Amino acid sequence: QVQLVESGGGLVQAGGSLRLSCAASGRTFSSYAMGWFRQAPGKEREFVAAISWSGGSTYYADSGKGRFILSRGSAKNTVYLQMNSLKPEDTAVYYCAAGPLLVTTAMYDYWGQGTQVTVSS
Repeated sequence: QVQLVESGGGLVQAGGSLRLSCAASGRTFSSYAMGWFRQAPGKEREFVAAISWSGGSTYYADSGKGRFILSRGSAKNTVYLQMNSLKPEDTAVYYCAAGPLLVTTAMYDYWGQGTQVTVSS
């Protein structure tokens, strides 16, 4: 079993930045890709970004390209989503996910509880 714990969410003004973290633990965590998704009230959960186990490959949704940077710590079990130039439409609950395949769909095996990001105008 793999456990994922997100942190770093909060309230920020438009144009500001936040850094989300996701720490993975569990005896079976091995060579997993990790991704971030978000869900705004009344909307479907959507892909934000994903990174390979090695950190060598990253994918971003168009909404975050040029503003979001996803990286992986040297220990591989923590990923960081740096979000810059935040907009009110970025307001959502952000979820971390992990799985054996690097995909941009919600086909991940494990999910965190989510962290709220609110961007005020």
